[in-house]
Order: sequence, then C-alpha cells, then structure tokens
Amino acid sequence: MTRTTPPRPLDVEALFPELAAFRGTTTRLHPRPGSPDPSASSVGGPMLWPTDEPWPVCREAHGRGHGRRPADIRRYRQVLEAAWARDPDSGPTDEERELLQELGRKHRIPGASETDPVPMIGLAQLYRRDVPDLSRGPGDHDLLQVFWCPFDAHGHGGYGMALHLRWRRSWETGEALTAPPQPPVVGSDGYVPEPCVLHPEQVVTYPFAGLLPEELCTRIDAWEEALEEEAEQSADADTAEPLCYQYDLSIPPGWRVGGFASWHSTDPSPMDCLTCTTPMHLLLTVDSSEWDGGSGSWKPLEDRSRYRSADPTQVTVGRWGELNIFACPTDPEHPHRWSIQ
Repeated sequence: MTRTTPPRPLDVEALFPELAAFRGTTTRLHPRPGSPDPSASSVGGPMLWPTDEPWPVCREAHGRGHGRRPADIRRYRQVLEAAWARDPDSGPTDEERELLQELGRKHRIPGASETDPVPMIGLAQLYRRDVPDLSRGPGDHDLLQVFWCPFDAHGHGGYGMALHLRWRRSWETGEALTAPPQPPVVGSDGYVPEPCVLHPEQVVTYPFAGLLPEELCTRIDAWEEALEEEAEQSADADTAEPLCYQYDLSIPPGWRVGGFASWHSTDPSPMDCLTCTTPMHLLLTVDSSEWDGGSGSWKPLEDRSRYRSADPTQVTVGRWGELNIFACPTDPEHPHRWSIQ
C-alpha cells in the first residue's frame, strides 16, 4: 500500500513568497511492518551483504556484557502485540504476563571484555532506485547500508552512538550472507528495529525557521503569535491547535532521506565536513515516531481511518527523539556526522 501525505493546511509560499527560494524535497520512507528481503529497501530487514566481507563490529571500549537478548526483545513485542490485538480491554493473560516478565529479564555475558568486537545491528538499507532524494553516494554506488552499535557508551562523554555507513554496488555482492552475526545482548530495546518495508514518497520541505534569514524568521514568528492569540480568545473549546511553521508546514516527521534537518531540541549547529570543511547535507533522518501530537497533520491519509502505531520500527533515538545523519557533498566517502534532536 502506498502512503500519501495530506496537503498542507495552507500554501506557505503564498503567505511568505520568499520561501520559494528555499524550497526543497525530502523522501518520507514510511516504514511499516513487513517481511522485506535483501533485494528491497528496508528498515530492520536483511542486508545484502557479501559472505566474504567482514560484518561491521564495534571495537570501542565500553561495557557490552549486560543487557537484553535481541531474540527476547522481538518475542516480547510479538506476544504483547498479539495479546492486545486479541483483547483490547484486558491485554495479556496471566500466563502471557509471566512470559513477558521472563522475556524482559536482562542477562550477563560471563567473561565479556570491554574491547570484545560487538556485531553491529543492521538498521536500514536504501536502494537509490527506491528513494528519489538518495543522491549523496559515491559514483555509481546504488545501495546505502546503515549500522549501529546497540549500546549508548561511545565518545568522550560515554553516552554517544557508534554508527557505520556503507555504500556499495549491489550487483557486485556475489553470494549474500544469510545469517549475519548478532550481539548476544543489547544495551537498549530501541536499538533493535522491527523488519519494515518502505513506501517512499517525495514531498516538499522548507528549512528550519532558525536557519532562515532573520527578517523572514521574525515575520513567521509574528504570524504564529497572532494565531496563538486568536486561538486563546476563541470561545470555542473545540478549536484546533493553531498552525505552526515547524510542525505543520516545513519539515515532516518520521524516517526520511534528504531535505533539511530539524533543530527543535538544540540551537542550530554548523555541520561542516571535518575533512574538507564543506557544509554537509542531510543524508538520513532516523525518527522514534512517524508522527506525534504536534505533527499529526502529516499522518498519511491511508493511516487515518483506523488505528496505526506511530512507532512501527520500534526504534528509539535518545529520549524519543530523532537522529540526523549528514554527508559531505564534495566527497561522500568523507566521515559522516550526526546530531540527535
């Protein structure tokens, strides 16, 4: 099934014509639970990985011998989902609750060293043929694969992520790996994605307001304040929330490729390539949810007539945020950078 973003509540360029000069596109990936195969773009699906190529591992020194088993996490989700689908009022039976309690246990790996190689988890793979805005790769490489270490224990502060991105020519893969290595335990459930098929859709997007020219940003702020005042003065209790440039008109929520990064949790930060100092472009956004209370206007038309989970991938970034991954436009093989919002 395709996914269709509803038209925006108003034509923002008619209100602020200067925005036309900043208009861009982003491809919403719309991941939904499914059974992708290695030949498909996916989140959490099997990677097209050569059998003769080492699987990505994390070798940074950090604790890695205590956590939940990936198989237990997936089984826990299956049992819970089936229980609530069967009985929306009561949910799991007593027997299922006992099973869930057992599956929720954390385990220790005896003798685990802080420098043992930890197999990274395949987060997503994207084929250029499927994603219109996937254009930051080297040459004729047509496949982007994204991995991460399942522990929050990296960098100087000891709380950062470890990511690995690999571009490849899919036709050169040869014999593909069918049983990739898995970490024995993970530090957080949110690092274990559920297999999802994608429904890419290219939509129009505009920059984060704080990165627009000051005069334009000031006018947008004034417009939003006027709408808020009007809503506060309205006697109608059912009046909808006033429109917001950030959440209704500029940057869509959810997993997406290309476009503009949101800086809603921190001030905008320059993302320049650490190798050549070129300003980097947004490559991929990994989001903890496809929509929320503030961004519900972006909920696809196909998902509005019945209940749909807003977090189909079960991925959690930080405290329910989003991960923005940036690439160098001059040389895609330069190290990537990222931020969490």
